[in-house]
Amino acid sequence: MTELLAPAGDLFKLKTAIHFGADAVYLAGKQFGLRAFCANFDNEDLKQAVDYVRLHNKKIYVTINIFAQNSDFDELKEYIKYLEQLRVDAVIVSDPGVVHFIKAHAPDLSIHLSTQANTTNKYSAQFWAQYVDRIILARELSIDEIREIKEFNSNLELECFVHGAMCISYSGRCLLSDFMSHQKGKLFRQGNRGECVQACRWSYEFRGEAENGYIIEEDERGSYILNSKDLMMIQHLDKLKDAGVSSFKIEGRAKSQFYVGAVVNAYRRAMDKGIKSELIESLKLLSNREYTTGFYFNERQSQTQNYVSSRAVGNADFMAVVIDKLKDGIIVEQRNRFKKGDILKIISPSNINNKEINIDKMFAQNKKLERQEIDDAKNVQEKIFIPTELDILVGDLFYR
Repeated sequence: MTELLAPAGDLFKLKTAIHFGADAVYLAGKQFGLRAFCANFDNEDLKQAVDYVRLHNKKIYVTINIFAQNSDFDELKEYIKYLEQLRVDAVIVSDPGVVHFIKAHAPDLSIHLSTQANTTNKYSAQFWAQYVDRIILARELSIDEIREIKEFNSNLELECFVHGAMCISYSGRCLLSDFMSHQKGKLFRQGNRGECVQACRWSYEFRGEAENGYIIEEDERGSYILNSKDLMMIQHLDKLKDAGVSSFKIEGRAKSQFYVGAVVNAYRRAMDKGIKSELIESLKLLSNREYTTGFYFNERQSQTQNYVSSRAVGNADFMAVVIDKLKDGIIVEQRNRFKKGDILKIISPSNINNKEINIDKMFAQNKKLERQEIDDAKNVQEKIFIPTELDILVGDLFYR
């Protein structure tokens, strides 16, 4: 069975991913991962995450995918031994030195090779198969190339991204971030150590005439020559599966809880019940930079780039998450302002998905569990009781 793998930037997002049907989650500790500005997980958080995932019979993978320097290895030894003790299902690694170090000091850890390692051919895959259990292939491969890699390495698990942000740099190995975040000789943000400034999303201006070169077209806002569209492969999962992909990976550890729930919900439904037009439309509602199928069908570069703007657009606002279920209704935690009389839509793994709930009445709930009827849910993360007969689940999301 093909795995659905979801991002978990924190414990709330992890629980949301599991609620909506992820088979596995990937996350990072406070060090050694490429999303340094996410909340991430300290050691106690990691233990809670592992316990929660085990309770639901799912899997957990921890990223150690920085390009390591000599000074990293003293602390790394203690960390990988802790992960080995927790019995995480795998670690995601890009640096060959880190792979070698894990083999020597935490041999029971399963290793997945990160997309940052840029595996683009069957012979590289054959080499890495001596040391790792799964390869997360470079984003630059076509489906035909993936099929060749699998046929040449039949016992090797292959993982591919199916949804989320794309990077102009080769599988995310960014040099622009390092170069452009220098100030007076000091390096502030190292992209390959988790601190990318996303220079590929900036607006650029062309100055001077091109002589035997390219002319950059721009308007008053500049030109977004490096800005990639977002990946969406929900319509083509069967082709990836037929090519031998073992795991469908969703990008987004820095994205919101709403993004995680909505995307996992759509892909879970597509995998279990087949693709439907409403699933595609639900993904288009989310914040995105326009969608592309990336390099899977050998598209021209012009079809994968968004030259108009780097600003993500979407038509759905996250309103609340359900945190408790009572006999006569539900308790939600507010995320955006809504009022009495509003109609909100529900995202749920159950058959009430996409149904609407009318906010006819709602009650603020204080620490003493006393209820006071209100007309306006305007306080951030306020706990609100909503009477309803709908069979809404804890963890379901409301949006407008």
